[in-house]
Amino acid sequence: MPGLLSHRALSSVLGLLGLVAAFVLTTAVPARAGESVFIEVTPNSVQAGSRVNLRAGCDANNNRQAQVTSDAFGRVTLRSNNGFLTGSVTVPGNKAPGDYPVNLDCANGNTASTMLTVLNMSQPSKGPATGGGGTAGGRGAGSLLLVGGLAAVAVVAGVSARRKPGGRV
Repeated sequence: MPGLLSHRALSSVLGLLGLVAAFVLTTAVPARAGESVFIEVTPNSVQAGSRVNLRAGCDANNNRQAQVTSDAFGRVTLRSNNGFLTGSVTVPGNKAPGDYPVNLDCANGNTASTMLTVLNMSQPSKGPATGGGGTAGGRGAGSLLLVGGLAAVAVVAGVSARRKPGGRV
């Protein structure tokens, strides 16, 4: 009887998996035209004067050029590159900070858009002031701690080497 019970359990599990597979296959939505029309700007937040890369898709029409326009940088022509449309452009250094729409116009009439944020930074930000980097050279507190730690390890190693195993049997 135990073999029959495990056979029934296996049969039930397989039946359930079959129902789940049938549900997934019948409810999957087929791809519609226009789903692969997109425009990407990398990075999508930049300081004025920085270069951005553009990557786009115009459905099955990626072998033809497309135009990208934005008040952030003007007009750019994207060209076919490894199955996508790509290009790059520099945001002018005097561009005011803000969010700018970036619009794609495909040769087949499809369109897409995204946003590019131009930041208001007069100069690149510096890292946090965390000290002089004591272990980077010189005789800072970091190098003293390192030497002291090594000396402590040497003392402990010397004491443990001198110990004689006494009361153990």
